[in-house]
Amino acid sequence: MQAFFSQDQLLHDPQQFMRLGRISKPTDLASRAHALQAALAGFGIETHEPADAGRAPLEKVHARHYLDYLESAYERWRALAQTGLEPGIEVLPNLSAYHGAQPGHQRPPCPSSSIVAQTGYYIGDLACPLGAHSWRSILRSAHSAAAAAQALCDGQRLAYALCRPSGHHAYHDRAGGFCYVNNSATAAQHLVDGLDPARRSRVAVLDVDVHHGDGTQNIFYTRDDVLTISTHAATDNYYPFYVGYAEETGHGAGVGCNLNLPLAHGSGNPAFFAALATALQRLRDFRPDALVLAMGFDTYKDDPLGVFALDMAAYSHIGQQLRLLGLPLVIVQEGGYLVEALQPGLSALLDGLGA
Repeated sequence: MQAFFSQDQLLHDPQQFMRLGRISKPTDLASRAHALQAALAGFGIETHEPADAGRAPLEKVHARHYLDYLESAYERWRALAQTGLEPGIEVLPNLSAYHGAQPGHQRPPCPSSSIVAQTGYYIGDLACPLGAHSWRSILRSAHSAAAAAQALCDGQRLAYALCRPSGHHAYHDRAGGFCYVNNSATAAQHLVDGLDPARRSRVAVLDVDVHHGDGTQNIFYTRDDVLTISTHAATDNYYPFYVGYAEETGHGAGVGCNLNLPLAHGSGNPAFFAALATALQRLRDFRPDALVLAMGFDTYKDDPLGVFALDMAAYSHIGQQLRLLGLPLVIVQEGGYLVEALQPGLSALLDGLGA
């Protein structure tokens, strides 16, 4: 198995995020990546530096005007001080734009040139601060996902992208939930385009983070060549709240190509295993050429942001079931915020996969 990670992904150093009306200490710590690297080392797997592909892989799944914003936001934010204003230490929105776009319709660029207005337009919540080095980490995280997908295009059967920051809450043109660009979508699109030179491949994304993969759903919701499946905590009273419901099955050509499997808060291994079995049957029916696993360890019973009660046996079970499925597999790292659970969690997954 090949694994990909850039040291530049450690540069992102968020200082704050809003939780239940309180400015809280960040949970997306650089130590998360160190713990995951330790798990890989236990299997004798070295991480490779991904090639610097610029913005090209991201532009296949994100609006250019959104990426322009992310790339320039911090410098423009700091420049507010030259106008007599006192910007905070990180870029964060203090307003939120209302958008009633229907599925399949993309928003135009923000009509205002103001960095304050654009921040409210492109950042969906107060969990996505942008600091001095955030863009570099965001870019290199996506490069790790693209490199892992390329490994499959080159003939590998299993690859791992140690992505930090995570990505599955990032929409086509909006950040949210610690996520800025969608690494899982980047990997999936790379496989669609490059797995078979003679045709566009069919790819599935299975998201097993405790949070719904709303950004991934948004990006592929109108397409029939990418199947998106998400097992997650019910969202009627949990992030991302507004999406993640069972009746969301796709739109237009994508009808039937999105499957949400929300589970009750407090669910443990049995309920999760049942949902996973449903997901795997849908995967078999779709018959994809490759699979992207959006892997979150915030399903663990003691995760500070989680509401599930899974134990380490769950991660071994995921690996075993995907091994039996027999598809070429890219694992893209998503959430997991109890640092001491990450090494054993990834180790259990890799053990189940027979890595």
